[in-house]
Amino acid sequence: MIDNNATKVITGKVRLSYVHVFQPQSIDGGEEKYSTSILIPKEDEETLRKIKTAIEAAKELGKSQWGGKIPANLKLPLRDGDEERPDDEAYAGHYFINASSKTKPGIAKPIGKTPDGKTKFEEITDSTEVYSGCYARVSINFYPFNKNGNRGIAVGLNNIVKVQDGEPLGGRARLEDEFAEIEFDDVLEDDDDFLQ
Repeated sequence: MIDNNATKVITGKVRLSYVHVFQPQSIDGGEEKYSTSILIPKEDEETLRKIKTAIEAAKELGKSQWGGKIPANLKLPLRDGDEERPDDEAYAGHYFINASSKTKPGIAKPIGKTPDGKTKFEEITDSTEVYSGCYARVSINFYPFNKNGNRGIAVGLNNIVKVQDGEPLGGRARLEDEFAEIEFDDVLEDDDDFLQ
């Protein structure tokens, strides 16, 4: 029996896209889930090695669901951004996986060290802090599925630790960036009237 640690991976620094981690979303009319696309730089060989090892472990687990052998047409989660998303510059030079969960992932940021040298975390509750384009380290697990004739390896989303801000993806600019150069003196002078 393969232990669950064999199918679990904590990534290096990755970029998040299509982030739905505070409110579950239904994709194509399916069950509502928390989800994100995880962009892994192609040069992050350590994370990619861990993911490939976990996928192999999940394949072994799946044999019992797939009639004792690994199917030839197995759907695998690690995809090449250059090949599958050639028109999306965020995916250039990256592999990506889509991870989801029925339960809300833990979402935090590192805030220092404990006296014994362990990292201290603060939960992130503001949904604007974790967005498509920010950088994080993510805990994910790989598991086999056999559903409606589709067989493959899926990715469960466990926890997210935000490590860095990044250029937002998805086309919408930050309000502060769009309006930074615009004069609002006339509104600010009439502040009292405006707020009534």
